[in-house]
Amino acid sequence: MSNLPSKQQILDWISENPTQTGKRDIARAFGIKGQQRIDLKRMLKELEADGHLEKRRKTYRDPDRLPPVSVLEVQGPDSSGDLFARPLEWHGDGPEPRVLVIPAASGPALGGGDRILARLTEVADEAHGYEARPIRRIGTNPRRVLGVFRGGAEGGRILPIDKGQNKEWRVSKAAASGAKDGELVEAETTGPGGRMGLPAARIVARLGDPSAPRAVSLIAIHQHGIPDEFPDAAIAEADSARPKGLDGREDLRDVPLVTIDPADARDHDDAVFARADDDAKNPGGHVVWVAIADVAAYVTPGSELDRAARERGNSTYFPDRVVPMLPDRLSGDLCSLHEGVPRACIAVEITLDAAGRKLRHRFTRGLMKSAASLNYREVQAAEDGTPNDKCAPLADTIIHPLFAAWRALDSARTDRQPLELDLPERRIELTEDGQVKSVAFTERLDAHRLIEEFMVLANVAAAEELFARRRPLLYRVHEEPDPARLDALREVAQASGFTLAKGQVLHTRHLNALLGQAEGTEFDELINMSTLRSMQQAYYHPQNFGHFGLALKSYAHFTSPIRRYADLVVHRALITAHDWGRDGLGAEEIERLEATAEHISETERRSMMAERDTNDRYLAAYLSERVGNEFAGRISGIQRFGAFVRLDETGADGLIPIRTIGREFFHYDGDAQTLTGADTGLELGIGDEVTVRLAEAEPVTGGLMLDLLELRGKALPRNAQGGKGGARRAKAAKARRKSAATARKVKRTRG
Repeated sequence: MSNLPSKQQILDWISENPTQTGKRDIARAFGIKGQQRIDLKRMLKELEADGHLEKRRKTYRDPDRLPPVSVLEVQGPDSSGDLFARPLEWHGDGPEPRVLVIPAASGPALGGGDRILARLTEVADEAHGYEARPIRRIGTNPRRVLGVFRGGAEGGRILPIDKGQNKEWRVSKAAASGAKDGELVEAETTGPGGRMGLPAARIVARLGDPSAPRAVSLIAIHQHGIPDEFPDAAIAEADSARPKGLDGREDLRDVPLVTIDPADARDHDDAVFARADDDAKNPGGHVVWVAIADVAAYVTPGSELDRAARERGNSTYFPDRVVPMLPDRLSGDLCSLHEGVPRACIAVEITLDAAGRKLRHRFTRGLMKSAASLNYREVQAAEDGTPNDKCAPLADTIIHPLFAAWRALDSARTDRQPLELDLPERRIELTEDGQVKSVAFTERLDAHRLIEEFMVLANVAAAEELFARRRPLLYRVHEEPDPARLDALREVAQASGFTLAKGQVLHTRHLNALLGQAEGTEFDELINMSTLRSMQQAYYHPQNFGHFGLALKSYAHFTSPIRRYADLVVHRALITAHDWGRDGLGAEEIERLEATAEHISETERRSMMAERDTNDRYLAAYLSERVGNEFAGRISGIQRFGAFVRLDETGADGLIPIRTIGREFFHYDGDAQTLTGADTGLELGIGDEVTVRLAEAEPVTGGLMLDLLELRGKALPRNAQGGKGGARRAKAAKARRKSAATARKVKRTRG
């Protein structure tokens, strides 16, 4: 009897080994033989009777649901021709569910025995419990290509869109998927060169006109050199990964951590929980938990996954797609903290006093189970007193305590005074066919601020923990503004009637005071944008130079290792510092920390440029149907060649060329950021309200050309009017657009 495991050990083993849950597997794992098998059978029956296990044929499984992304084994079609699959990692409460596979029209043919990574949707159906849409077949990683299709008698060819790429691919008629000549297509390679010497490819997506919105992000990916294909070896490593169990971890499954994300989020890499501190020595205090997916457990130093993640540096986000840092198997499944699914994590428990000041913290490597996957809007509604059915049971025990802890943190934030720029973000929504549906500014809720402050708190704790333990790491650095830029900001402030302290060490509270003076005035946007321009760009570095914008002495990125390589480095440093395993930060990685910091700072900038260019192109496409319309906006930038204007309605930026403003000469003042007419004295400056006419919108380049109609609510002086030139250009642009549309229509008709 002494060799028998405890009931908890049995449950833990089943949780860690969801594909080996037969009685024989359990007996073999614990070395149980002979008469002891009877005792094991009795223990399993008791666990089943207590509701801890569900017997299914000859296997035992612990109670959980399938995660949204999972590995399935295709079983083949039934008598009706429907394709079903079984989950390979099912450890749910109840019988193994049937999964109906819904193959994509352009996807590969699937047969019995194939393993696929699929996105699952739970359904209420008598015949099956889930529907699966395949992401890809396990063990295959065909290369994706993007190019323009040129049709021929026997199919056609794909010409690359990259200027430096001269390789072509042949496409058979059967593999063309109905693509038309001149269309932008996405294809996957299917074989080596044949009779013609060109490698073969199969078209998997027709993207239409290369200048159409749906093609925009793909073009940006290729133009900026963002890797969007994982090497076969990295995919193989991801496919072979299995869920981590309790071995060497603290059991946090009873801590009711929840994830709070946008409603359309597909992955969840952070979870939070808060409660009132019951320590009498800390009246009014709070205990906060922040748990982050343990990516380091799956992406180890020197592995193929590690090389691929480091090369990308970060995930890149576009309105219609994401280029992830990690394959779907990790980012959407094993490293995503799905509701009700055990997941490996690295967590920090933080104690705050009543004023939101951090008293202490403790890091641990654990196994958690998210109590709920929530979105910002429903959490905010619950806090405001109108919870939905999902949030109502969580309001008193989880949601209200979270907000109570946040209010304490917000009080401490007010004392610290990080930079308070008012720069709303815009969100581009697309229709199913890739057209821009709407452009709106992102709503800012207290629920957003709550998560942001919890993440800042955890990031600070990580930096302080590693500094105290004298372990190398990557800091997130934001240095003080350059003195020359501050002088320029000071001049703009003085010209607007405001003051910015001089002759003393600059703190963020001084800049906040300036922003406060301008708030609600006509100079509000001018001062916000000028302050932003005076800032240095944040970057990563092994040395700590502080974070000026957040008013913090030390700061590191810890909370998003799914999408940022810097956070993965910090996780590894914590693993080494606490001796949690062999997957920590090794000597070779430490030696190249500075090179890593420089590289991922560059990949971050690369992603920002690609995202910005893509948004500009989408906005230009959106506005191309409104050429000739008038818009209100503010001048956002001044150059010798003209003034940039940000349109109020969409946040799009367009250019008023200096040559279109008038026939006089304009003096450019770089310090004051103004253009002044030599004859009329007409002055254009940052923040000025303007009314403009949209003269041109070019989706391919993302450029908008504008004509100035009114400045600060007044018509331009006669000598400064562009005359009929702007109207003529708008009319010509509209005619070109109509001609191009007619040509495309004729081509489609003939095709």
